[in-house]
Amino acid sequence: MKALAMAVAGFCGLFVSLPAAAADLVETARTSGGMKTFMAAAETAGMADKLKNSGPYTVFIPSDSAFRQLPQETRDALLKDKEKAAELVAYHVIPGALTVADVKPGKVQTVQGSQVMLTSDNGSVTMENAKVIQSDLKADNGVIHEIDQVVLPPK
Repeated sequence: MKALAMAVAGFCGLFVSLPAAAADLVETARTSGGMKTFMAAAETAGMADKLKNSGPYTVFIPSDSAFRQLPQETRDALLKDKEKAAELVAYHVIPGALTVADVKPGKVQTVQGSQVMLTSDNGSVTMENAKVIQSDLKADNGVIHEIDQVVLPPK
């Protein structure tokens, strides 16, 4: 009986010592708060699964307040039109996982196919004219940086 108790205790100890699985980009964005509008666009676009199951990616996610700065009709179009939502989301996603310390000034290719300009100055990073306001939210398949503006893809 003593041997059985020790075996059960050892078996239970295995579960206690296992590390918790890291969150994917979608879960990380949802739990960090303030990124609901972008995630709604990702859902509309059918891109949430890609952000959940592939990568690594660096995602520059506009805050909910950044979306509120857009005219209502622009915001509605971006959130309700699948094609426009897909363009917007893909324009904010860069292949590879870049922390703020990894950002090198210059143009980088987005998943959408266009290039965006990244700048880095004493730890202050921008994507086009949008400033990173919360950085290095790490997920198991990439990194999220929250930005203060919605950067619209070129037409």
